[in-house]
Amino acid sequence: MRNKQSQRQAYGEELVALGAENQRVVVLEADLGNSTMSRLFGDAYPERYFDMGIAEQNMLSTAGGLAAAGKIAFCSSFAVFSTGRPYDQIRQSICIGKLNVKICGSSAGLSDFGDGASHQSVEDLALMSALPNMTVFTPCDANETRQAVRAAAAIDGPVYLRIMRNLMPDFIPADSKLLPGEFRVLRSGCDVAIFAHGTMVERAMDAASILEKACISAQVINVSTLKPFDSAAAESIASSVKAVIAAEEHSYHGGLSAALALALRKSATPMDYVAIEDVFGQSAHSAEQLLCHYGLTAEAIADKARKLLV
Repeated sequence: MRNKQSQRQAYGEELVALGAENQRVVVLEADLGNSTMSRLFGDAYPERYFDMGIAEQNMLSTAGGLAAAGKIAFCSSFAVFSTGRPYDQIRQSICIGKLNVKICGSSAGLSDFGDGASHQSVEDLALMSALPNMTVFTPCDANETRQAVRAAAAIDGPVYLRIMRNLMPDFIPADSKLLPGEFRVLRSGCDVAIFAHGTMVERAMDAASILEKACISAQVINVSTLKPFDSAAAESIASSVKAVIAAEEHSYHGGLSAALALALRKSATPMDYVAIEDVFGQSAHSAEQLLCHYGLTAEAIADKARKLLV
């Protein structure tokens, strides 16, 4: 049984550690600091913490100004609000200007299960990945979240960091380092390659165990950087297996499924995906209930793999 940790807690704690090392780090919040855990930074460094209220557009505009003045600005809110509401500010000021602003999309995907479609982000990666100059991180656990915060701070330019609300099992060693753009192979295999990020890494690992019982060897690749996407590495992996699956808690439009399909457009290796279809989320009693409802399960990944290998 793997240890489970909170990505949100890891995010807040790593901001505090980063703030102790670098006086240029400032944190902005949109009235959700107790949920995103950015309040930990506010408790430690109140003079560098700005709660902007329920006003994401103002938060991102202010962050752009702070970045233009030499600060490293981290902004936090629920993913659906930190990407959708201030999209104009992100595009026009931060990305065009290549400003040093880091956007944390917290409670991403379907993980805010109780609040329904209005609070669930099934399209945030598509929005952020489409923006020139934007780097997009999708860590799979708390350890990788800490590493993504560090990597984001080291990048001179806009970064989007996507984290989930629910507890996540540890897959990444705490003492390792996230290298932007690099895939992490969590399990080797020669029959099928499963590319996954975030919540779906756990399901991909479980799917590999299911397939192993059927004498199918599955490789699991953690895509912690969705953009820049290493198309050459994806092609190389695809050429070494008989089938490829993309698994993500996001719409198949504009996320990992789309990025992988584009990378493999000239590949002869068959590909399929497990992702959210062209629909919004809904309320439920748990995140797991929603994942099952939308077919984001280990069994679904294993079933897609079997069909491709026939």
